Amino acid sequence: MNIRHLRYFVALARERHHARAAAACHVTQPTLSEAIRHLERELSVPLIYRDGQRFGGLTAEGERALDWARRILADQEALEQELAEMRVGLMGDMHFGVIPAAMPMAPLVTSAFCRAHPLVTLKVLSLSSIEIQRGLDAAELDAGLTYLDNEPLHNVRTYPLYGERYLLLTPADVRFDGRTEVTWLEAARLPLCLLTPNMQHRRIIDSLFVAGNAGKPRVSVETDSMVALFAYVRSGSWSSVIPHTFLTLLGHEEPLEGLRAIPLTAPESVHTVGLVVGEREPLRPLARALVKSARHSDVMAALERLLPKAAR
Repeated sequence: MNIRHLRYFVALARERHHARAAAACHVTQPTLSEAIRHLERELSVPLIYRDGQRFGGLTAEGERALDWARRILADQEALEQELAEMRVGLMGDMHFGVIPAAMPMAPLVTSAFCRAHPLVTLKVLSLSSIEIQRGLDAAELDAGLTYLDNEPLHNVRTYPLYGERYLLLTPADVRFDGRTEVTWLEAARLPLCLLTPNMQHRRIIDSLFVAGNAGKPRVSVETDSMVALFAYVRSGSWSSVIPHTFLTLLGHEEPLEGLRAIPLTAPESVHTVGLVVGEREPLRPLARALVKSARHSDVMAALERLLPKAAR
């Protein structure tokens, strides 16, 4: 069986278009199409539905073959990484999916890994928790940084790193002068800019509004970008709920001129964030090295040193 044919097949399943898949594999469309037909003859089953010259989806046999093709390609890549590590050290691309709410922590989690393995190119991707699960399932990600204790994860190994707490980010006006905490009920009455519901961070804080007897908050703006969220709050018309880890980016005493970040209570809540890697034995070399360096770096202690006392 030709490994290239499996790679073309996986690309076609991902792109769902012959020309795009061929371009992704740097071959001509006839070359890719003939490779798929060769693979079908070799396996004695149809892998794709054809609507004339167009891709019509995977057959049931194609879906099953896709799972195996991804595993085979992942094993081939892992083999190449293992052998390269023996010769010159780890090398290649490390695909690391990070939920937006945990993005400030990505450097803390990966810096030691990058220093130890300078031949590796780290590709940090902003993804939802669902996208991280899919990426690990499809062997398209080496590891992820996501919530571990809020929604179920499947077929992964988990490594807790820190606990996420929540702050109200709001314009520094007279409403909360002198306040060291704000309740979820009070926050729900403000015009809010929050992440979109496909983000697990949003689903967590929605549940905390309910737990705080606040019901449905006043959400005026939704975005899938933390940068946009901060821009709207900075404009002075909206407030938001942010992870306390964002204070590592915004500063210590006053996060930004004209803004305040105040701990949310009633209820107080902490959610565990950590590394996730695909459940397999042995671990892929890049994933194994990242887990080792992150666990030895003591991310929790490093985070506590960076945060102002009021946010600890």
